[in-house]
Amino acid sequence: MANPTNAIGLLGLVLFGYLIVIPIVALLAESVMVGEPDEDITQQPEGTLTSYYFWRVFVSPQAAAIFWEPLINTLVIAGVSIVLALALGLSIAWLLVRTNTWGRRWFATALIVPYMLPSWTFALAWLTLFKNRTAGGQVGWLEAMGVRVPDWLAYGHVPIILIFVMHFTPFVILLVGNALKRFDSTLEESSQILGASKVRTAFSIVLPILRPAIISAITLILAKVIGEFGVAYVLGLPINMNVLATSLYRSIYSNQSGAAAVIAAVIVLIGAISLWVDVHFVKEAKRFVTITGKSGSAGTVVDLKHARPLTTLACGVLFLVSVAVPLLVLILSTLMRRPGDFSPSNFTLDWWVGTDLDTLGFPNGILLNSDVWQATWNSFWIVGSSSVLAGIVGLLAGYVVVRSDSRAISGGLRQMLFLPYLVPGIAFATAYMALFGEQRGPIPALYGTALLLVIIYFTEQMPFASRSGISAMMQLGSETEEAARVAGAGWFHRFRTIVLPVQKSAVAVAMVMAFISGIKSLSLVIILTVPGLDVLTTLSIRLLDLGYSQAGNGVVLIVSALAFAGTYTVQKVMKTDLSRGLGA
Repeated sequence: MANPTNAIGLLGLVLFGYLIVIPIVALLAESVMVGEPDEDITQQPEGTLTSYYFWRVFVSPQAAAIFWEPLINTLVIAGVSIVLALALGLSIAWLLVRTNTWGRRWFATALIVPYMLPSWTFALAWLTLFKNRTAGGQVGWLEAMGVRVPDWLAYGHVPIILIFVMHFTPFVILLVGNALKRFDSTLEESSQILGASKVRTAFSIVLPILRPAIISAITLILAKVIGEFGVAYVLGLPINMNVLATSLYRSIYSNQSGAAAVIAAVIVLIGAISLWVDVHFVKEAKRFVTITGKSGSAGTVVDLKHARPLTTLACGVLFLVSVAVPLLVLILSTLMRRPGDFSPSNFTLDWWVGTDLDTLGFPNGILLNSDVWQATWNSFWIVGSSSVLAGIVGLLAGYVVVRSDSRAISGGLRQMLFLPYLVPGIAFATAYMALFGEQRGPIPALYGTALLLVIIYFTEQMPFASRSGISAMMQLGSETEEAARVAGAGWFHRFRTIVLPVQKSAVAVAMVMAFISGIKSLSLVIILTVPGLDVLTTLSIRLLDLGYSQAGNGVVLIVSALAFAGTYTVQKVMKTDLSRGLGA
């Protein structure tokens, strides 16, 4: 076939229709059909249409605990986190881009490190410091040193919000900082020449220009917070405080799959609405284009004078609180026999290289433990396989979208591959459990298999991989391929010898970024893994559930190191960095 682009596109539509659309449909179906465990309650046979699950989730006497309280908790946490992250992120972005704060270039990179790490890394550090006797087991450092820690500080809304603020502030800095860097500051200068005060200029010129970036930050953080499982699980469970993600998790493990499907559908709906708002404001961003072919000032640097040491100190304190202290706490916790005891005799390497430990089910240190090595191997080959597939298929998808002469195929594939981004991880996992939990036609039940993990990692990574492929193909003209076709080369030969060599860097980056995203993912696989098939993230949670906080913290440090190393590798290979546009 000389040009099978449309055939490949149709194949892609069929494949991703099954991997993306059908799971969501299966999830919605579970919310309106009687499941086997509920036949006696509903007095209806399995598979019968029912409104029972909607009644149970929204109206029943248990509805407050199942849905309404978790919904309120989710919205309160998300709302306060967004406001604080915006306030802090906007301030830091302005300091790094528009002032002469010392060390701007270093801080521009250092302050985005929290976004490279799993969000629940900070939850574990918080628990290590502030855990009290409410949850049982080992207490935190402060309580071990005689400081009484109230529940509201150890668990619940306050620490969850603070951790989300630390995790998402770098996201705001990236979005808003780059917008600040790129718009023409002659607009500000003109406003001030005409007599406007700096405050009026900020509200009438700067904020409207930054509005698309701010709205993007708000909507994307909201979508992330709603689907976040790890932080709320670690810091909410001890006081029985649930958000939507943990309520969904509990429903699944209490064999309430129908109620879980309703909760997951609500999470999907909120995520879809938030991202629709984002897309709407991206279109609105065209009204605020200020980067043109004309020369102009990229930004006037404000001389802070005597305030310069204070702003530098503020950036330094933020780095300590959001990066240095949490990581140091986790590292030290893995070296202590007893928490909070800093005497030299209490420090040990047993949790890393010890043998015959007095810990049931975890007899050896992290580096000598077969479960850790098995989870590490699982993480590498499962996430690695899915990442390689995502990189290659993402380029193929980009090829179809850019080269296809059928708008229906190219547009349909492009939109379908974006759908997983609308579905928070734990809801997407619930959809996969609904579809692959039992045999359907020739497709066997895949729950509890490594293949299901490869498939869901691969599918969840396709929004980024396909966008990367589309971007790469839009920069590659068709003239070379056309010349090879005229010379008699078939499509596969042209793709292998022309497209792949030219786009190998784009494919490699897509693979590595997909790997980074997958290696630190917890919400996506927490309900799909089974004992013996743990990846590093799920193993750390299981260790924490067993009360082995030192071992769990050590595994999280390994995950963080892998995620950071992968990000650093991409930056060096591509000779760029996430903070481009920030700093001097």
